[in-house]
Amino acid sequence: MKSNVLIHLGAEDWMHAAWRGRFYPDDLPDEWLLSYYNTQFKTVFLSSRKGGAAGTQDWSNWLSDTLEDFVFIVENSDGLQVPSSDRILVASPDWLVRHVYWLDDAPDLRALARRIAEHAATGVSLFVISREGGLDALQRAQTLREVMGY
Repeated sequence: MKSNVLIHLGAEDWMHAAWRGRFYPDDLPDEWLLSYYNTQFKTVFLSSRKGGAAGTQDWSNWLSDTLEDFVFIVENSDGLQVPSSDRILVASPDWLVRHVYWLDDAPDLRALARRIAEHAATGVSLFVISREGGLDALQRAQTLREVMGY
């Protein structure tokens, strides 16, 4: 992985209908959503279905539409084929347990603070991901990260 970011915040996918008009401007074209998403988040989690269904051109576009410290996490599955890139992590279930904190709509910020402190002590990145795309929960996690100095 190329990024030196310690705490990566993001969501599963970047296309959430509920984000229109709240996070994304109403008139933002679909093909610009990922670039806009990357202005606020450093990672995105993709299911093996979405990551595996993306073609070479999709991946090329996604990589060029995001900054160098942005990381794609793709859920591993049999036969998954994604381009070789230090910005694409193919994640096994074991890797996800060790490196991802799944953020629900009412996050336990004390538990998250403990996980952040553990990862900070080892220097290993922690990925804080909202499966539901909960913007309020992501904002609380962002505030906690800032308060903790990361």
